[in-house]
Amino acid sequence: MLRVGLTGGMACGKSAVAEMFAGEGAHIILADQIAHQLMRPGQPVYEQVVKHFGRDILQADGAIDRAKLAEKAFGEPSRVQELNRIVHPAVIAEQEKWMAEQASKYPAGIAMVEAALILEAGVGRRFDKIVVVTCAPEQCLRRFAVRTKLSLEQAKTEIERRMAAQMSPAEKTKAADFVIDNSGAFAATAEQVRQVYQKLLAEAAKPARAG
Repeated sequence: MLRVGLTGGMACGKSAVAEMFAGEGAHIILADQIAHQLMRPGQPVYEQVVKHFGRDILQADGAIDRAKLAEKAFGEPSRVQELNRIVHPAVIAEQEKWMAEQASKYPAGIAMVEAALILEAGVGRRFDKIVVVTCAPEQCLRRFAVRTKLSLEQAKTEIERRMAAQMSPAEKTKAADFVIDNSGAFAATAEQVRQVYQKLLAEAAKPARAG
């Protein structure tokens, strides 16, 4: 089983690229979905997040309002680090459990974790290969504005605020084994994914990866 980390900057299209890899046959898990599940009421992570960030981040039904949490967390670097200290260990543990399960089922397959902070969290070494998705800054800005329903000016401010807690796209690219440029048409990105997937399959098929 080849363990692959898929990462990239904000609004670069990581999830879309993950879907393309899934279409090729990779086994995918999204770190953001894991975090979402871990922050449901009744979960230990939920209790810790509420304790540290206050009950004003909760919706009427008791669920965490992730927009309110982000607003608080990304207000200053120390708060982001505080959130990461709570959430990351639990997310990483779930990723490890999932990858072990995939390895037992598909010993010559590819288990891919899509996560924004693989490199920042210092867990890149847990993976055999790192794939970084890049995109032209103006496209990231437009995508983020559409997704968050913010004006371009507001979106730019928010991206800059959040990116302060992340490595730059250039730094991530330097750490990558493979880079996928998602700035062009869907077909162009899909072709890059296909080519990278074939290379990953070749790695997974090596004797050292089997079993």
